[in-house]
Parts: sequence; C-alpha cells; structure tokens
Amino acid sequence: MMPGEISIYGVYIPSLLVWMLAAFVITSAARAVLTRVGFYKLVWHRSLFNLALYAIVLGGVVALVPSLQS
Repeated sequence: MMPGEISIYGVYIPSLLVWMLAAFVITSAARAVLTRVGFYKLVWHRSLFNLALYAIVLGGVVALVPSLQS
C-alpha cells in the first residue's frame, strides 16, 4: 500500500496531489485528442463532460497505483 505522503527532498506532499496532477495531464491530452477529432460536437455540456472525464481518469490512476507497487 502506498503511504499517504511522498517525501521530495524532505518536503512531504500528499500522494493524492501527485495522482491528481497525473490525472490532469492525462485528461488534458485526452481533451486535445477529442477536440481534434470533433467529438465535442456530440457532447451536450462540455464542462460537465470534462469534469466526468477527469473523475474517471483520477479513479483509474488511484486504482492502478497500488497494483504498480507490488
């Protein structure tokens, strides 16, 4: 199990913050691809879709991290 904090040069950072940054980068890349493909023409509310996409990606990142450490 991953500890609740990550030490970077003596500064303790919550592991959730690192996961959120990783999810943000992945979501930003996915949004760029979806915009280029024209997917957002099919979406009713773009902001709600982006929020849901971020929540799904964050859940996936959090679910994958403990399995990567074993």
